[in-house]
Amino acid sequence: MPKFYDRLNPDLEAFIRRQHVFFTATAAEGARINLSPKGLDAFRILDSNTVAYMDWTGSGNETAAHIRADGRLTIMLCAFEGPPNILRLYGHGRVLPRSGDDYRQVLAEAFDGEEPEAARQIIVLDIESVQTSCGFGVPVYAYERERPSLTRWAEAEDDLAGYRAANNLKSIDGIPSGHVE
Repeated sequence: MPKFYDRLNPDLEAFIRRQHVFFTATAAEGARINLSPKGLDAFRILDSNTVAYMDWTGSGNETAAHIRADGRLTIMLCAFEGPPNILRLYGHGRVLPRSGDDYRQVLAEAFDGEEPEAARQIIVLDIESVQTSCGFGVPVYAYERERPSLTRWAEAEDDLAGYRAANNLKSIDGIPSGHVE
C-alpha cells in the first residue's frame, strides 16, 4: 500500500542516502514527457522539504526547460538492493544557474564547494508530497561503480560553454531552458 508524507523523515532520508541512481520526470504543455536517470553522487538532501542535485552537462536540457515552463518535478528513487521500496518526491523545481548566488551557496553548503567540470546547474525540488510504495516488481541489482564516461568527456571537451550553448538552450520540443553561463 502506498503511504504519503508531507516531508522527508529520518528513515526516508537514510533510504535516499543509500541509493546510487534516481530518476527525474517533468512535463510541459505540448511537449514530450521527460524521464531522466541520474547518478554520479549528485543528489543531496537540503532539509526535510527540499532536495537538490548537481545537473551535469548532457545532450539536452529537458528538465530545466520543463521546470521553467511548468514547474512540476517528480524525483523517484527505488531500491535495487535490500528491502523493496519506491520513493517519489513530488513538488516544484527551481533551476540554479552556475552564475548565480543561490548556486554558489548550495554548492558550498551541500557539495562542499566541489564543482565537477561538467556541472551545468543545480536543480532544486521544493517537496510538496512524498510517497512510498512496495517496489515488489523492481529487480535486484548489485551496484558496481560509477561510469567515468561523462567526467572523461567533460575533461576532454575544449569548450564546454560552447557545447552547452549549442545543445542546451532549448528542449527537443523548442522550449527555452533559460540556460546561462
